[in-house]
Amino acid sequence: MPPNATSNISVECTGVLNECDAETIDGGLDKNIVELKHANDRQLKLVWRNIILFGYVHLAAVYGVWLMLSSARIYTSIFALVLYLASGLGITGGAHRLWAHRSYKATLPLRILLAFFNTIAFQDCAIHWARDHRVHHKYSETDADPHNATRGFFFAHVGWLLCKKHPEVIAKGKGLDISDLEADPVLSFQKKYYLLLMPICCFVLPTFIPVLLWGETLKNAWFVAAMFRWTFVLNVTWLVNSAAHIFGDHPYDQYINPSENKSVALFAFGEGWHNYHHVFPWDYKTAELGNYRSNFTTCFIDCMAKIGWAYDLKTVAPETIKKRVERTGDGTHHTWGWGDKDQTPVERDEAMIIHSKDQ
Repeated sequence: MPPNATSNISVECTGVLNECDAETIDGGLDKNIVELKHANDRQLKLVWRNIILFGYVHLAAVYGVWLMLSSARIYTSIFALVLYLASGLGITGGAHRLWAHRSYKATLPLRILLAFFNTIAFQDCAIHWARDHRVHHKYSETDADPHNATRGFFFAHVGWLLCKKHPEVIAKGKGLDISDLEADPVLSFQKKYYLLLMPICCFVLPTFIPVLLWGETLKNAWFVAAMFRWTFVLNVTWLVNSAAHIFGDHPYDQYINPSENKSVALFAFGEGWHNYHHVFPWDYKTAELGNYRSNFTTCFIDCMAKIGWAYDLKTVAPETIKKRVERTGDGTHHTWGWGDKDQTPVERDEAMIIHSKDQ
């Protein structure tokens, strides 16, 4: 049992900060919630439409790799890489760090740019993505977690998309406050026209731009720039839910599943430093690293801050991190991000906000 933990655990408590728990200076809980982190046995209801769809896209992606190595023009491969960078930032810098966690603020031009990148990524509209991710942090590794890693690697990676959501996921999602997301006109526009914008941004333009600009074949453009690139970004994102919740070190909290996974961090633009991120989800860096190695998203946000498009970047005071590490962890910090109703006043007061708009 973690240090300072109590032995009486209410089954109603989910580990959300301040819900039946004492406050701590380093963002943790003063009780043991390890026993709460499990998946109850249930009969999964398969969604065969999704199974067939994801089966096709992965076969198409494998064929895209073959075409990329055998017949596609080098410009098409470079274009696919550019789309990978853009769509990746639409998830990491947009849906995740900006909208799900509110770890920094963005001006209108940056929000529009990130919403465009996010639409290229095709992982549902940003409002829905951020809502599900907030639920994941609030109820991590319980039945209310959309991709509960205690159900195994495959479920956390892609299985959760091949079956119907657990009723607890739906219930907790409906009870979560996402009024800040719905109040953003950029996100509202994206959500309203998503079924029109997404096919154009994710599939039509990536297919026809290579054909029209450098004479690529339609087949190569479709399977390389569209299918392979989209499937690759999907799997990189899913690795944060699976590999980064199973494999790696736990220097900040040894009692939670999220881990520090360097390989995931490299491909997911810094999202693999997951033990730190689940302890301090409102840090815009999602890591304690002092450089940009394996954290391309942090570099991007800092660059946007230098031109005034990103501001109020929130990070954690070194003293707070030190206290958490020394305490070896006795739970998790289950807020979804900055402004969560369960975030402690002490944590808000001690947070460092850099590149403030008032400066």
